[in-house]
Amino acid sequence: MDRSRTFEAIRDRAKPWDIVVIGGGATGVGCALDAVLRGLDVLLLEQHDFGKGTSSRSTKLIHGGVRYLAQGDLRLVREALSERSTLLRNAPHLVHTQEFVVPCYGKWEKLFYGTGLKIYDLLAGRKRIGRSKILTRLETIERLPTVSTEGLSGGILYHDGQFDDARMLIDIATTADGLGASLINYAKVQELLDDDRGSIVGVKFLDAETGEVHKAWSRTVINATGAFCDSIRKLADPGTHPVVTFAQGSHIVLERRFLPSNTALMIPKTGDGRVLFCIPWHEHVIIGTTDIPVAAAELEPEAQEAEIDFILRTAGGYLAIQPTRADILSVFAGIRPLIGRTGVETTAVLSRSHEIFVDRNLITITGGKWTTYRRMAEDAVNKAVEIGGLGATNGVTEKFTISSPEKIDGLPLHGRLPYTKGDVIRAVRHEMACTVEDVLARRTRALFLDAAAAIESAETVARIISEETSNTRYDATNDVESFQLVARAYLGNPRS
Repeated sequence: MDRSRTFEAIRDRAKPWDIVVIGGGATGVGCALDAVLRGLDVLLLEQHDFGKGTSSRSTKLIHGGVRYLAQGDLRLVREALSERSTLLRNAPHLVHTQEFVVPCYGKWEKLFYGTGLKIYDLLAGRKRIGRSKILTRLETIERLPTVSTEGLSGGILYHDGQFDDARMLIDIATTADGLGASLINYAKVQELLDDDRGSIVGVKFLDAETGEVHKAWSRTVINATGAFCDSIRKLADPGTHPVVTFAQGSHIVLERRFLPSNTALMIPKTGDGRVLFCIPWHEHVIIGTTDIPVAAAELEPEAQEAEIDFILRTAGGYLAIQPTRADILSVFAGIRPLIGRTGVETTAVLSRSHEIFVDRNLITITGGKWTTYRRMAEDAVNKAVEIGGLGATNGVTEKFTISSPEKIDGLPLHGRLPYTKGDVIRAVRHEMACTVEDVLARRTRALFLDAAAAIESAETVARIISEETSNTRYDATNDVESFQLVARAYLGNPRS
C-alpha cells in the first residue's frame, strides 16, 4: 500500500467510485475486499490508522461465543461458528485452532459445563473443529499446570479459534489494495455530499498529513465506523437517534510463566456476567475481558482501575501463581458498539449481532464481532449493490484466501520482543504505517505485549521511518513523544 500513489488515483479520478467506505476497522476493510472482488471500484477512508479502534483490542479469539450460548442467542452462535470455520480456511497463516479447558470444582460443574459445550459442538455441525470432553483432575492439571488445585475435580476440554486481530486486519487491507481497492489512513470524513434530490453521493475528507481537503464522489457510501457510526449518521441527518450503546472491555498481559501451556483457561462465571479467558498469545498470556458500560466512544480508551483489579482478582482465584500489578506487561481496553435496546440495564446481556441502517442512502453496518466481520461486510456490500444499482455479482469472500506478508530479514528490534527491524521496514514500505504507534501497536503487537519494551523501541522505529518514508513533514522527535504519551497508559500502573 502506498499513500502517495493512492492520493494520485483520487486526484486523477474523473468518474464516481462505486462505493466509498468510511472506517478502516475489520468490517470496513472487509467491505473493501468484498467489493473489489465483485469488480467494484472502492475507496476506503480511515480517520486515524487502520485498526486503531476496537479491531485491534479484542480477546484474539475466532469463536462462536460460549456465553452467548448461555444467553440463548443460538442464531449468533451458529453464525459465528460457521464463520470460524471459514476464517480457519481463508487465513491459515493467522488463524489456528486453540484448545480451552474449563476447570471444575464440583461434580455439578462437570455436568453443567460439559452439557453446554456438547451443545456448542452440535451447533457447529460439520464445521466442528474438535470434540469437547470431560477431563479428570490429573488431565486438567497436565493441561493447565498452574491451575489452582484446591477443590479441583476435573475440567472440560473444548476447541475454538485464535488469531492476531490487527495483523489480520492489515493483511486483509493489503490484499484488497493488491486487487485494486484504494485505502487511505489518516483521512477524516468531514461532510457527506448531496445531489439536488437530497441523496448522498460522496464525501469530503481531510488528509491529516498535508491538511488538504478532498472530495470523493460515489454511487453509494458505507458507514463502517463501529463505535463512531452515529456521528457519521448525524452528518446525514442531524436529528437521527443513536442506534448504538457502548461497552468497554479490558485485558491485561502477563509473562508466560503464569500459564506455561499451549492450552487456554476459560473461567466460566464472573461477577460482571461474562466469562474470563487466560490465553497463550505470542509467548505471553492475555487475560480478559471485562464488560462495563461507558458513556462515549474514544479512540484511545483506558482501562479503569476497577477493571484491572477485577481481572487480577478473578484470575488469581483460578491460578496457583496469583498475578499482581507489578506483573502486568501491558493493559489495553476497547470499546464495543452494541445495538441499543430499551429496558436493558447491563451491556453484558446485549446481543453481539449486527444490523444495517439506511439514512438517505448512507448504509450503516454496526454491532457484530470480529469473528463475523466477513459476513457483516458481505451484508453491507449487498445492500450497497441494491441501493446503488451497481449490478455486481454475489460476494466470493467465503472461499477467498487472504494474502500473507512477505518477510524482510532484519536484526532484532528489542530483546523482549519477537520482532525485527525488517518488520518495521515492511510496515513503512508496504503497509502504510505512518507513525511509531502504527508500527508498534498494529503492524507489530509490541505495545500490546510489553509496553515498556515498546517505549524503549520507539526511537529506533522513528529512525527507520525517517529513512523509509516519503513524507517530508515527518518529525521523528515529535512522533516518539506522541507515542510515549499513548504508551504510558498501557503500563498498567495505578494512575491518579
